[in-house]
Amino acid sequence: MKQSTKRSYTLTFGCVLAGLIALLALVSLFWAPYAADDTSGGRLTGPGAGHLLGTDKLGRDLFTQLMTGSRVAFEAGLGSVLIAAAVGVTLGVLAAFAQGWLDDTLSAFLDILIAFPTLLLAMLIVAAHSATLGSAVLAIGLAQSAVVGRLVRVLVKRVLAQDYITASRTSGTSWPRIVAGHVLPNIWPTLVVNLALQFGLAVLAEAGLSYLGLGAPPPNASWGRMLQEAQATFTTAPAGALAPGILLVLLVIGVNLVADGLRDTLDPAARRRSA
Repeated sequence: MKQSTKRSYTLTFGCVLAGLIALLALVSLFWAPYAADDTSGGRLTGPGAGHLLGTDKLGRDLFTQLMTGSRVAFEAGLGSVLIAAAVGVTLGVLAAFAQGWLDDTLSAFLDILIAFPTLLLAMLIVAAHSATLGSAVLAIGLAQSAVVGRLVRVLVKRVLAQDYITASRTSGTSWPRIVAGHVLPNIWPTLVVNLALQFGLAVLAEAGLSYLGLGAPPPNASWGRMLQEAQATFTTAPAGALAPGILLVLLVIGVNLVADGLRDTLDPAARRRSA
């Protein structure tokens, strides 16, 4: 009972943290206090009635920048996870079914990609193209697909070793139907948890790329670029750096708590231990 309550609190608290920031991103699609490129607020003004958090060094409203940055963070996280899932699951399933030299080749390819840090690999891909949000999302997604593919390969091989898979093949069931009816339903709980963790890593990677000038270009506000622009004025206007930094940390913590709660909830062994 105590473990079940702990799981519930963890998942609920994570959903609240991530949900509040998701709500901020959703509202930014329809409304914002000021235009993203409005510089009429005056340089580095403090919090007040006209500007809830003040303005940055160009006179832009910080709260508007935070709202736009939350949308960019979710676009980067969701887009990267979708790409990583599509590419990673495909490679992982193919590697699990492969035999001999093909299995070794695919496994070595995934290991080489995993050996490169996600941010470094994303930087190389973005540097070869223009620095846009789409390029950053594509780069992060491809970098994370190796981790997803490696996990899927292990999970699929574990499922294929079960007796009911042999029975299905003996009865004449085709491999595509086995994958759709037996393999994917058995690996999705672990896969969902991993993708939730990859979402948080993607948000951090996008912030890192934007900090280096390789993320979403102006007037799109990114938390990473906000941190880079505010570092020179931190002592005189700390809100410009603290606000995006706090939201970034809260979002990653919230997503990690959601992943932790999902892992405990979806793990059959955990449910049996708490029963």
